[in-house]
Amino acid sequence: MKKVLASALGMILLIGAAVLYVVQARGGGPAVNARPVVSGRLALAPGNLYFRNLAEGPDQGKLAAVSADDPDGTRQVGNLMCDRFATARSTSICLRTKAGSLPPLTELLVLGADLAIKHQQTLPGTPSRARVSPDGKIVNWTLFVSGDSYAASGFSTRTGLYEVDTGRLVKSIEEIPVFVDGRRYFASDVNYWGVTFAADGNRFYVTLGSKGKTYLIEADYRRYRGDAILQNAECPSLSPDGRRIAYKQKNADGSWRLAVLDLGSRRVTHPAEGHAIDDQPLWRDAGNLLYALKRDATTDIWSTPITATGTPMMLVPDAASPAIR
Repeated sequence: MKKVLASALGMILLIGAAVLYVVQARGGGPAVNARPVVSGRLALAPGNLYFRNLAEGPDQGKLAAVSADDPDGTRQVGNLMCDRFATARSTSICLRTKAGSLPPLTELLVLGADLAIKHQQTLPGTPSRARVSPDGKIVNWTLFVSGDSYAASGFSTRTGLYEVDTGRLVKSIEEIPVFVDGRRYFASDVNYWGVTFAADGNRFYVTLGSKGKTYLIEADYRRYRGDAILQNAECPSLSPDGRRIAYKQKNADGSWRLAVLDLGSRRVTHPAEGHAIDDQPLWRDAGNLLYALKRDATTDIWSTPITATGTPMMLVPDAASPAIR
């Protein structure tokens, strides 16, 4: 009888281990979330900070949200898997790598106010940047077509636009006429990445990379032309009032630091953040920036005032791709 009970107990333990293994395998990690979450239907709401949840567990990689006023609170997690996410008004964009695709493909999802899919497109490359114009009418993205970081040699990007109202798709903006020092710029190695739109839905800024240099391009969407206004500027982010641009500035050692350009005076200042930044910053409000910082095998969302005397702070651990409603 004891042998039977022992055998049965052993079988139960084996089954339990097998079930745990399946749950972990399906979730891509531990069966229990490393950070408290409330799972269910995720909705867009003012005052929320949205991000890609990187905490280990079955909800890793899913879109999550916390209150912007209480970022330490329990995470609300839906079922949407995103590598990059951005939102404005009633429009959002979700970029995610298509599983099993070789060469890599990205699924582009344009989402409505309820996060339901309004348009879906499959494009070559891996997700890098995503933004929505402040009026919610244009989504834009940057994909790596080869290479996996800006520091890699020979990388190539594709930056595109999608008009929500008309359905017009621009898979790449490489044909946009650009002028540097008043002259039309031509080069075979031109790459664009990191778009940010003004509130009017027409003026936008983007990085142009060519021949070892980067330029901040100020562009007119309707006229479809742009002009270089600054060198050594990448991944721009226009402030809510449209007067300043936060961006990455390359250091002599090849790393990047945060910088802020005043568009009126063309004066460049630097926040107190001393870490190397490889992200497109996001304005948390008129005086603070959000950005992702790598930590060991994970990434955290940080916040810093734009002043040189401010104090940077970790806002959301195990998180990336912040977006503010």
